[in-house]
Amino acid sequence: MKKIVDYRRLLGVNENAELSELKTVYRSLMKNWHPDKFNENHELKEEAEAKSKHIIEAYHFLVSIAPETRSLTMAEYVQTTTSSHIVDHEYKSQVLRINFLDGNSFEYFDVPKSIYVKLVNADSPARFARRHIYSSYVYRSLSKLVAAESA
Repeated sequence: MKKIVDYRRLLGVNENAELSELKTVYRSLMKNWHPDKFNENHELKEEAEAKSKHIIEAYHFLVSIAPETRSLTMAEYVQTTTSSHIVDHEYKSQVLRINFLDGNSFEYFDVPKSIYVKLVNADSPARFARRHIYSSYVYRSLSKLVAAESA
């Protein structure tokens, strides 16, 4: 997905970057681009504000899809995807969002439109998703993001 590639490029990390590396790179970039460093120059301060927001967004996104993050919540993910019913789903720009009856929501990235069409037309969308989506695409928990943002 272009978003993932762009965020990795912005932070200068590859797909194998661990959480500790992401954190180190993030802190270093924020040290360089913190808007408070540019109080004397209004144009540079505005540029730094925009750049720092983009860095923060990239960092949080990459942390949310990192293998370490997903492994911490794997038991809950497996529980939801194997026993909870799909309430609804949404597809936009190769991102599939699935909402479950237990309140959890997940985004799956780089899902081809053909897979989404097959999900919609499947006799059992849950069974199709278990076989063709849940373990095939990079995902992140939206439920955890909402909980983290409200805390």
